[in-house]
Amino acid sequence: MRRVALLIETSRTYGRDLLRGVKRYAHEHGPWSLFVEIRDLETMPPVWLRNWDGDGILTRSGSAAIAASVKSAGVPAVELRSTRRGSTFPFVGVDNMVVASMVADHFLERGFRHFGVFALDAEPFFIERRESFVDYLQARGHACSVLRQPGKSEKPEQWEAQQKRLMNWLSGLPRPTAIMACTDQLGCWLLDACSRSSIRVPEDVAIVGVENDETIATMSTPPLSSVRLAGEQIGYEAARILDRMMRRLKLPAQPTLFAPLCIETRQSSDIVAIDDEHLAQAIRLIRQRACEGLTVNGVLKVVPISRSTLERSCRRWLGRSPNEEIVRVRIEQVCNLLRDTDLSLDQIAARTGFTTSQYMLEVFRKTIGVTPGNYRRSLTSGER
Repeated sequence: MRRVALLIETSRTYGRDLLRGVKRYAHEHGPWSLFVEIRDLETMPPVWLRNWDGDGILTRSGSAAIAASVKSAGVPAVELRSTRRGSTFPFVGVDNMVVASMVADHFLERGFRHFGVFALDAEPFFIERRESFVDYLQARGHACSVLRQPGKSEKPEQWEAQQKRLMNWLSGLPRPTAIMACTDQLGCWLLDACSRSSIRVPEDVAIVGVENDETIATMSTPPLSSVRLAGEQIGYEAARILDRMMRRLKLPAQPTLFAPLCIETRQSSDIVAIDDEHLAQAIRLIRQRACEGLTVNGVLKVVPISRSTLERSCRRWLGRSPNEEIVRVRIEQVCNLLRDTDLSLDQIAARTGFTTSQYMLEVFRKTIGVTPGNYRRSLTSGER
């Protein structure tokens, strides 16, 4: 029986998702004896690790002390946080370029033309999120204001100075502005600064965080939209790589990165930021009723706008036709149901406005590049 230590925080949703993925792999390919303890990112490494006679370690090295302890243990290990501390172990983590593009598209699809990013530069992956977000928007003709978080704010006076700085930054942004917060915690700080400044969210400022930590995201006011990371899939893959290391098999030459699953849209970004009242009404209607079988003709029966004007305005603001937007909304919901339910393809087609499951399969494959069945299997098998 393999003895594997899990130095992964239990204090965050993402860490618990990683643990679920590891457990699933061990259940399918074990047996493994798993050591796990209640910890956060900066919890000191356990004393027993110095003389541990185990077989492998999966670690989220939140400090130099943890990284050094894992290295000195002298057993195979996989890193799941960052290679900043000189780790030479295989790395499995998040594709932050896709995180950035997903958030940018989320805002662009809602009609935003002004953008900001609230950044934390403590780790390479935070920097990558920030730079990728700015670059993605610039490639599409949009500037992006950047505010960097200088460090911890543990004392009351530091917290107040920080929030005043945030309020000053927010007051100078055009309205409406869409902001990516590089973590959910930063997103909550932004929401607090908006509240203090009487800035309406999402009407004046829309915010999306990253990680979808449910406690943080749902406790904020208003609730914070956030990128849902593929934690369980990442944990599963990390366990698979560790298993290969323990059996002395070939390892990946490059870091293994997973795209995020989706954005959990909550009130902080749930808006259509378009000046054209009729177009905004049409887009809201599409997003509310596309999965009920809504057609372009159905939109025109509700919204007092001509077909040619709707087509022209939709292409101008969204870069696609009204029908393409209807299909996009339906396919997005198909992905959600494939990921979060065990519904059959017939049931999913019925719930997403497609006339038949075969038609849904054809549209899905054309849009996503794989069949619905293969997409679902990739989520449950730990594949990217």
